[in-house]
Amino acid sequence: MTATTQVEADQASANGEFEGEIREFIRRDVAPWRRRQDPETNDQQGESVNMLVQRVAGASLSEIDNVIGELRSVRDFLRSEGDRVQREIAGYATVSQTAMASMRIISESMAQWRNSVGAPLAPPLAPRD
Repeated sequence: MTATTQVEADQASANGEFEGEIREFIRRDVAPWRRRQDPETNDQQGESVNMLVQRVAGASLSEIDNVIGELRSVRDFLRSEGDRVQREIAGYATVSQTAMASMRIISESMAQWRNSVGAPLAPPLAPRD
């Protein structure tokens, strides 16, 4: 399961829980209050609604904080991997340049040695087709 699919599944689960809580709240707390409308119960109803909203908002905020934390972790990982790749490329470039310089020195030394001996050690290679 990919991270996106997991986040979508978590969101769907959170939405389902949220809807279930709202239904339960309405069934348990709001429906009986509609039948009786005295001022004292209106205050209790308001407090109960506020508590539900705070509880649901708290869960949502907690989930948002978790997602932000995960995104920060991914960002830090990507940065460190980018730095590592840059170091690897720089190391490869250094090794490549060193190898090229070594090959050049060997080639020049071989040319000087052939010229000083006067004759090549091996017959020249036949051209390839």
